[in-house]
Amino acid sequence: MVASTATELERAPQAAAVVSLVGVNKHYRRGQEVVEVLHDFNLEIPSGEFVAIMGPSGSGKTTLLNLIGGLDRPTSGEIFVAGERIDRLSNAQLTRWRARHVGFVFQFYNLMPTLSAEGNVELPLLLTHLRASERRQKVNVALELVGLADRRRHKPTELSGGQQQRVAIARALIADPTLLICDEPTGDLDRHTAEEILGLLQLLNQRYSKTVIMVTHDPKAASFARRQLQVDKGQLVSAPSSAL
Repeated sequence: MVASTATELERAPQAAAVVSLVGVNKHYRRGQEVVEVLHDFNLEIPSGEFVAIMGPSGSGKTTLLNLIGGLDRPTSGEIFVAGERIDRLSNAQLTRWRARHVGFVFQFYNLMPTLSAEGNVELPLLLTHLRASERRQKVNVALELVGLADRRRHKPTELSGGQQQRVAIARALIADPTLLICDEPTGDLDRHTAEEILGLLQLLNQRYSKTVIMVTHDPKAASFARRQLQVDKGQLVSAPSSAL
């Protein structure tokens, strides 16, 4: 996080769209066959929104998430995220853009097993010009925010699944990204722990106006979001109004 205290993260919600997809198509080749994953897809997500993307397996929801996060490129169409048309960026530009604007939270945490919680959270900051003391301060704030200040020196094997996911969320937040992209963030957790993690994402959205975009297959998890999007056969089939 750029802010040195949690209080500095607080900001008024903004109405402007932080994500805009216009006429996006995504095709893959499987031998001689062309597989259409997304077809003429249009979507806008306002800044400060918490969106759950749902749909059956193979519907295109994970592809959509990867396109928004700059992990994949569309076959055609325009993708604007955080004021940048990312489908036009070079690979090097896209790498720098992701580091500045996107925090990723995955189902299986992706923590370095040999590093402590604070070491894992600090990793994205090692690519910056911050001094060690500045990095430590930001790590302390991030771990405090996710409720793990007292577990900072524990390695992943010494933490529960829920605690590991909290470390992953702190790592995703450490550079104060424009949006958090979460791919089945509670898929490997029991119900009670999952609700704790979803409550944390909800807190980050409601108190600190973090934009959260989450793919989930679980209607209970989706209920924590302000808005639910249904994707099927590569198209947006419903987009209910936000429920604050």
